[in-house]
Amino acid sequence: MALTYGEISSITSQYFVPKLVDNIFNSNALFQRWRKKNYEKLDGGTKIQVPLLYASTTAAGRYSGADTLDTTPNDQITAAEFDWKQYYANITITRLDELKNSGKSQIVNFVKAKVQAAEKTLANLLGTDLFGTGSTANSIYGLAAIAATSGTYGGIAKGSYSWWQGQADAATTALTFAVIRGMIGDCSVDGDGPTVGVCTQNVYDNIMSLLQPQQRFTDSDTVKAGFKNILWEGIPIVVDSHVAAGDLYFINENYIQLNVHKDEDFRFEPFVKPINQNISTAKIYWTGALTCSNCRMQGWFSAIA
Repeated sequence: MALTYGEISSITSQYFVPKLVDNIFNSNALFQRWRKKNYEKLDGGTKIQVPLLYASTTAAGRYSGADTLDTTPNDQITAAEFDWKQYYANITITRLDELKNSGKSQIVNFVKAKVQAAEKTLANLLGTDLFGTGSTANSIYGLAAIAATSGTYGGIAKGSYSWWQGQADAATTALTFAVIRGMIGDCSVDGDGPTVGVCTQNVYDNIMSLLQPQQRFTDSDTVKAGFKNILWEGIPIVVDSHVAAGDLYFINENYIQLNVHKDEDFRFEPFVKPINQNISTAKIYWTGALTCSNCRMQGWFSAIA
């Protein structure tokens, strides 16, 4: 007896979708890292609001005895606002596919392959947009938007506020020790600085060539997760195929969040049959945004030769 669509949906939801989610998060080093500490589930809201502390208290200082103390308030906190961005992938089975894969085990294996195709599609979509400017329709605002010095990010014009501008360098074409250290310094305040770097394979090879063999170390946690890396003064630098040619990012993950709606976190919608096609289709949905609360701590080389 053939499996019903309810049974196929149940098997897909119980066994295949969890694996899909795991594989998407393991598809690149940043997703893998952020799943542990930078993946925040939210329960709704018209927009995603991120509080920003952009100024110190002016009513502070030294005093003696009965001196009058300044109690004048000053603006210190505002908020960036981000729209929810929606992603989906179809899992479609034609009636002809069913006939060709008749039998329970055959159709289950066929659906598994279809889920894997959806997985690769979503991983590629999210992985690409992770480094984007947000200019593609309905895409999240990625690291290029976060680290830029111009444009509007989170509803705030970067050109109007220097504290909201990233450390973008579109002029440097050759990497040297001084250039990299300069960028890391620009992205740092005291002990608070970049926690990871990410680049293309060519830029990674360029960095490797700067270091003598005895200087090359790796981050063991990143290696255990399956991603090769090299440590630059304690900062793991990893490769991602979705990074644009010539790009190198230095990211302070303390100010980065991958926000997701708790009810649309790779939600599986069961198989249904449309009235005008001899197919069955299911969908996987994700709704969220990549947010940053401190652009000034994010660095970006965009013209490395």
